[in-house]
Amino acid sequence: MAESSCCAVLLQLRARGRAGTRGTWTIPGGACDSHEGPSEAALREAWEEVGIEPGQVVIRGERVTTRALGGWIFTTVVADARSELPVRLDHETEAARWVPEEDVAALPLHPDFARAWPLLRARPVYLVLDNGFRPLAEQVLPRTVEVAGQGFVWLHRSGEPTGRTARLTARPLPFHQRPEDELLLHADQVFPGRPPRLDLE
Repeated sequence: MAESSCCAVLLQLRARGRAGTRGTWTIPGGACDSHEGPSEAALREAWEEVGIEPGQVVIRGERVTTRALGGWIFTTVVADARSELPVRLDHETEAARWVPEEDVAALPLHPDFARAWPLLRARPVYLVLDNGFRPLAEQVLPRTVEVAGQGFVWLHRSGEPTGRTARLTARPLPFHQRPEDELLLHADQVFPGRPPRLDLE
């Protein structure tokens, strides 16, 4: 994910593959080598296929999106970039571009990615801070956060707080948070490493 005027996702137009999947949009990826986990493989494939350097992104989560016949498991790795990074193409890639999240479903998507997309999409949520942590938030936002039971949200502080908002709390989080309610988060979900002390309700 990256921030310009909205949340965007990097998509790849496949130049190779089965006849039914050539010319469809998906995300960079491929098989894990014997020594790799999903995140390591995803970073390598992103570098090989579209030229994204591993140090330019921060991994936010992994999610199993497909279990295929024969025992294959497809895991999607979600990562953030601070901006829409430049890309280069390899022989497997006909085109690559950053696509606003609301426009992804309108493209001719690879069937597996089309099925997985509702689980991966990160809805934008404005983080409200009523304390002295705004400077720290500006250093770490925007960022993608996985919320149990709701998938991914994309926390930001761009412009005015329109749409859904989120707020930090020190209280136990509700077992279920409805998508129409203000989202409650703990500090360690937002701030990397050791979170700051928060004197909150």
